Amino acid sequence: MVSHRPFQRLQPLSLLAQLISRRVDGCLQIVSGSVSWLLYLDEGTLAFATNSIQPFERLDRVLDQLSDRVPSLIQFDRGQLRQFETVAGTYPAISADYQAIEWLLGQRLIDRSQAAALIELLAIDVIKPFLSVTEGIYEVIAKPNFLHYPNLCQLDLRPIVERCHSELKSHSPAIPKATSPDASIPLPSPVSSAPSARPLSFTTSQPAISQPTQTPVTAVPTGSAPTSSVAATAQVQYKIACIDDSPTVLQAISTFLNDSSVSVIMINDPVKALMQIVRSKPDIILLDVGMPNLDGYELCSLLRRHPSFKLTPIIMVTGHTGFIDRAKAKIAGASGYLTKPFTQSELVKTVFRYLE
Repeated sequence: MVSHRPFQRLQPLSLLAQLISRRVDGCLQIVSGSVSWLLYLDEGTLAFATNSIQPFERLDRVLDQLSDRVPSLIQFDRGQLRQFETVAGTYPAISADYQAIEWLLGQRLIDRSQAAALIELLAIDVIKPFLSVTEGIYEVIAKPNFLHYPNLCQLDLRPIVERCHSELKSHSPAIPKATSPDASIPLPSPVSSAPSARPLSFTTSQPAISQPTQTPVTAVPTGSAPTSSVAATAQVQYKIACIDDSPTVLQAISTFLNDSSVSVIMINDPVKALMQIVRSKPDIILLDVGMPNLDGYELCSLLRRHPSFKLTPIIMVTGHTGFIDRAKAKIAGASGYLTKPFTQSELVKTVFRYLE
């Protein structure tokens, strides 16, 4: 990642999604107007976050929040922390407020777990205003450039960003999803005219799917392209490619679309999927996110680079509903998002929404 031109438009959610996805190692420095942010990253996790808006006042506020759980902080003279306020180091240097936290740890006023809790609260306070930034410049400074790099904790950045985003939305006027910057890809809503809903239930290991009332379509080996039965009166035949490493999920989706005037191409090997997609030229692609060897985001990006699929609707199918996941889908070029568990009516509506 390299520096961008001054005051280029920024999309903080998309930027953070890239940092997490690429497991970035180094300090993200953002400058917007008179404010600068520093996010220290350790293989995509967060080691520390700060900005230039009164960092020691922020540290003091968070210490107040922790003081009821950490008795040693009640009698402590916090004026001692100001010794780091004027400390200057060779660029790039660790921020002064992080040095103050290390000093608290060295004085045994807090332990390592309390330092991690302190850093997490500070990160929420820092990232929330950053999500509202619309223009600026940024660069990532490689970790080896630092003589000393934050190492007190490794925080999962995803839930922190999602919490900040939720809190911002709850305190802001409603903005239509179609016009909101960084808006999440809209989810389909059930329709009363669709077939009766039969929910799918998924676990991380072995998907558990409720038994369909229709005769299921048998999952086939990779390389073949079976089609589901279609109504005899169907005037238009659409081809839908469904890519998922679970034959059970492929079977269920094919059954759900059995009466929708479509043929379903089931592909259970993501590595070989690109070749099969090129050969079959589907009208729409349903793409599972969590697959071994090649995940859905990577495969979506590969498909978008192919001239034949620049405009083909690609729907990401996943159990992850967070803002970071949706941002990653948008970065990869996805057209839409279908969240597990979904019903038959939600699947049918989503498919035909993009076919139309």
